[in-house]
This record gives sequence, C-alpha cells and structure tokens, in this order.
Amino acid sequence: MLNRMEMLRVFLVAVEAPSFREAAHRLGTSPQKVTRAVKELERTFAEPLFHRSTRQATLTAFGAEIAQQARETLNQFDRLFVSHSKPQSADIAGRVGITAPHAIGKLYMAEFLKPLMQQHPGLRIELNLDDQLTDAVLSRIDIGIRIGAVRDRRFIARAVAQVPLKIVAAPALIAAVGAPSSMEALKPLPLSVLIDRNNGRPWPWFFSDGESYLPPSPAFSCDDPETELEFVLAGLAFGQMPHYLAEPHLSDGLLVEVLANCAPPTVDLIVYRTQSGPVPPRIRLVYDHLIACLSDDAMFPKPSRDNG
Repeated sequence: MLNRMEMLRVFLVAVEAPSFREAAHRLGTSPQKVTRAVKELERTFAEPLFHRSTRQATLTAFGAEIAQQARETLNQFDRLFVSHSKPQSADIAGRVGITAPHAIGKLYMAEFLKPLMQQHPGLRIELNLDDQLTDAVLSRIDIGIRIGAVRDRRFIARAVAQVPLKIVAAPALIAAVGAPSSMEALKPLPLSVLIDRNNGRPWPWFFSDGESYLPPSPAFSCDDPETELEFVLAGLAFGQMPHYLAEPHLSDGLLVEVLANCAPPTVDLIVYRTQSGPVPPRIRLVYDHLIACLSDDAMFPKPSRDNG
C-alpha cells in the first residue's frame, strides 16, 4: 500500500502525463495502481481531483490546487536534508553529468548553460549526446532530457513541454514541385529520411490517426538531424522534423510547413533526475534551470493537462 507521499508523487506524474496509462509507463507500474492512488487521494480529500468521462480525465480546479501544493511540499521534502548544509550560491561547484538528444544538445545546451557556468565558475558540465535513454550508472548521468516516455521508475521525471512534428520544405522546392494537398500527393515528391544511429534503420514518417510511411527511395537520408535540416533548407527535399528544429526557419520564411492537418500527436519533452530524494545543490540548480529553459512557450509548447 502506498503511503501518502508516494501517492502524491503518483498523482503529480498523472497530472503531467497525457494519460493515466502513460503515467503508469513513466512510473514503471500498472494503470490500476495509478488509478488506485488517485482514488485514495480523492477519498482522503473528499473532493474529486479529475473530471472523468469515457475518453479522458481532466484535472479539476481543486486538483490543480492540490497539485501545486503537492509540488511545493515534495520539493521542500527533497531539500530537507541538504538545506542546512547548502553552500552559498556563489560556492556551487562540482561535476554535473547531463544527457540530451543530439539536436537539442547541439542547438541549445551551450546557450542554456552559459549563464550558470559564468555565474558558477566551479561548475563542471559533462554532456552526453544520445537519442536513446543512456545508462545512468555507466555514463554517470545526473540529469537527462528525453523526447517521449522515461519508464525507469527510479528516475524523477517531469514533462515540461510537447514536441510537435512538422512537415517542412524550402519555398524554392514548393515553387518547383508544388505544395502537397494530401499524404498521397506527398509520397512521389523528394523526401528526406532520418537514420536511427542505434540500429541503422530509417525512421518512418508519422501522420495523424496512427498512420506512417517509409519512403522506399528517399532523395536524402542521414543519421544527423542538423544535416538533414541543412539539406531541407537547401531545397533538396521535404522533411519531417520536430518543432524546435524547424521553428527558427519557419519564423524567418526559410521553411514552409505543409500538411499541418496530417500531423501526428505531439510527444512529451521530459527532464529527469536519476536520483530520487535529496540531491546536491549543484544538481538541483542545473535541473531547475533546464526546466525553466525548456518551458519556453515559443520553442517548446506547454504540455496538455488532460488525462485519459
């Protein structure tokens, strides 16, 4: 039986996940356990935390209030054992191991971490770029950034944004071959494909309603998202890529989105800590800072609070 603190942790994951089933995946447990924890909290508070229907569960106003208080309570608990020995901000120093996807690591991590490293010269950042979940022990990882679920129940994971996938092309290519009006019209056009570094296989293109398509003869393929972006910007192919990769070029008109109505569901952008419970101040500082950076609405849209 879960104690009340564990139930609050389960509840907060349920609040941040797109569904109770996904919350269970993140916690490494069953959806029934998530449901039982929520129901037990509702019984304890004598108030509903979610409005339930046959298709989804939406956080109530009372549930949102409890979620805010629970975050504050659990954060205070995590800081309890380090609060009396916490050094002054200027004295924060030491190694912090971070893992992030290649594209986010290359495009954003220097910008994100620069102010912290300037403010705290003793801070040592070791960055591991990997598009898959990295072995936290072997790689000495303290903080991770991942797209999609983090199912290791030992980790403290938080969804901070959603990642839409967009189909984009350069205006010159659209002028030459036309803008596709359907998936079928897209297939004969020059398309790019991203290769999975871990197994050498191409990633399919994803669409709404669970549909996917693997171009049999792509115009361009490679295992590096930034290189794929360069070829798309050059007008050599249509590409499907995450919002944060395409957005700067969509804003300045170097790329144009097509088939927005066929876009697949968004996926969560997750920040996680590999240590549950109290953590050293340097790790807490970097963790909180990365969450704030990745909560930028323009580049990383906020996650939905609906649950099903």
